[in-house]
This record gives sequence, structure tokens and C-alpha cells, in this order.
Amino acid sequence: MKIVVIGGTGLIGRKTVELLKAQGHQAIAASASTGVNIVTGIGLEQVLTGADIVIDVSNSPSFEDQAVMQFFDHAGRNLATATALAGVKHYVMLSVVGTDSLQDSGYFRAKLVQEQHASQAKTPHTIVRATQFFEFMDAIAGGSTVGNTIHLPTALFQPIAAQDVAAALVDIALAAPVNGIIDLAGPEKVSIAALIADYLAKKGDTRPLVADSQALYFGLHLNDQSLNPKQHAILGRQTFQSWFATQHGAPTTA
Repeated sequence: MKIVVIGGTGLIGRKTVELLKAQGHQAIAASASTGVNIVTGIGLEQVLTGADIVIDVSNSPSFEDQAVMQFFDHAGRNLATATALAGVKHYVMLSVVGTDSLQDSGYFRAKLVQEQHASQAKTPHTIVRATQFFEFMDAIAGGSTVGNTIHLPTALFQPIAAQDVAAALVDIALAAPVNGIIDLAGPEKVSIAALIADYLAKKGDTRPLVADSQALYFGLHLNDQSLNPKQHAILGRQTFQSWFATQHGAPTTA
């Protein structure tokens, strides 16, 4: 089958394309660097010609409120229209667990608009809401740093390895559309502050970290439900320990 991966040159996209090709599919990585602009629509018609499945794992280059809304609104609208015109049989869109309940965030408001475009499209669809990726832990620490001290909430989350996200997307894309939402999460639930502290210690990062139930997560107040699936979720296989070993080798501390 011809399967187009929108955002196919990024973290999740590259892994998804590799897995699809390994199964013998004609997997096409579509992104701005390959001449496909989902915000303007340039290149979409050409790349989707003859496509059976489209998997959208794109992300906004800017997280500023107006810019991220413009990206996901325009991209979502264009993909909904283009997949229908191309006769695509299954449109899979990657979103984020917590999107509908964290609407104080400009990013999540924009993701919800993107979801709405997918759900209202004439193309059979599946929206996949994933939890945070282990690969984003440096960014989480960096975004929570004041001076040289990291301030993180103690709320629970259930992060997942990017490879497990890609594998699940492939399985979901090749199955029948659900015309609804599937949640995807890691196998373990843990405190954000505790996991980041463990991660930084294993890397030998000695910056002080303060665990505070009132600390903000990218401007958001969290509770133990905010970043966790609300329904039965597909679970990834890699725990933090097994993921870290594949990325960094043996940990530097116990």
C-alpha cells in the first residue's frame, strides 16, 4: 500500500516510515523539506495521489499561541480536504493525551482544533492521543528551569518511547478506522518530578531539582489525571529503564 506520513522526517515520522517500509509498504515521508507544505497546501495533492493511508505526525515549528493555532488550524483543514479528494481510506492523526482538558494552553487549544478538522473530515479517521515521549525529558527540564534550578510538579504521568508510538501508529493505520479516539501511553505511571530527577541523575546532570505540587508544567497547573489516559489505553512496551539503556547505554548511577 502507498502510505504517506505527514511530518515523516521528524522524530516519530522517521521511525514510522522505517517500520512501514520494513513491512513492504510504499511509505512516503512528506514534509516541508520534501516540498509538501500542509499549512499552504502546496504539494499535498501530488503526494496524496494514489495514497491508501495518511498518517499525520506533524508538529508546529512555533509554540507561540497565535502561530501554533494558525499551523494546526490550516494544516488540519487542508489535510481533511485533501485526504477526502484523494480517496484516502484511513486518515490517522497523532494528538496528545489531555488535549480536551488542558484548554488553558494555547498549544492544546490548537491541537483540539486540529482534532476537530480530522473528526469532521469525510475521510474515515482515527485520532491517536499519546502521552509525553521519553525523548522530551530534556525539553521538560529545560522549560521548567529558573536560574539553574528545575521546578517540576509531582503530578503523575505515563510517558512512552517514541519507537513504541511509531509501532502503535503503524498497527492502528493498518487496522480499520475507528472514527474516534485511541489513547496511547507508556507502561508505567510515575511522578513527573521523580522521573526527571532519575533521568538527570543517570546522565550525571547535577542541577538542583525542586519537586513542588504547585509547580507549573509549561504554564499549566496539573493533577494526577491531567496527562494520563481517561480510558483504556494501548500501552507501549519500553519502561524508562529499558528505554534509557537503549539510548544511553548502562546508567551512570544505580
